[in-house]
Amino acid sequence: MRRLPNPWVAVPVLLSGLTGGAVGYIVTDASCGPGSCTVAAVIAAIVTGLAIAAGVGVVAVLALRSLDEHRVHRDRMILVVDPEEDHETDGAVG
Repeated sequence: MRRLPNPWVAVPVLLSGLTGGAVGYIVTDASCGPGSCTVAAVIAAIVTGLAIAAGVGVVAVLALRSLDEHRVHRDRMILVVDPEEDHETDGAVG
């Protein structure tokens, strides 16, 4: 059974890929003369969009895994703070 993509990862990846592709197209198109390098602008849009989508996908997956790991540790009571400890001074002198 295949899982559907997590919308917390899929939506930002798609939006950032589209935005990156648009920026790649605009920058390449603006650096050329009018109508002289449309093919290069489209190729730049595709490459830029894929690269940015991949980067955002990696960051989104790592962030969600980190949040999930924190939730598991919290549920297992691994991250326990001693209520007797003085947190206001945080060990500072003065």
